[in-house]
Amino acid sequence: QVQLVESGGGLVQPGGSLRLSCAASGIIFRFNDMGWYRQAPGKQRELVAGITSRGSTNYADSVKGRFTISRDNAVNTVSLQMNNLKPEDTAVYYCKCNIYWGQGTQVTVSS
Repeated sequence: QVQLVESGGGLVQPGGSLRLSCAASGIIFRFNDMGWYRQAPGKQRELVAGITSRGSTNYADSVKGRFTISRDNAVNTVSLQMNNLKPEDTAVYYCKCNIYWGQGTQVTVSS
């Protein structure tokens, strides 16, 4: 059974930072591409950042230079370091692997 469990969300002021983590189980993690998505109220879910099994990364234009995705195959975890957060980054953030989704973690950027 595949499980993706996100953690690290919360409330942060504009300009602040958060680090999200996604712990994966039930898959051969090192062979899988991983992604972080987000969904804001009233909007469609969108790709934020992806990382391939070989470590290549891609980012949405809106987060380039502020967010960094990384993976640790030793502990089956993919992370998203988010810096210089903006109110428009407020959303539920989801981890994805193939057809599997995590339950999401809320990120709220507000003063």
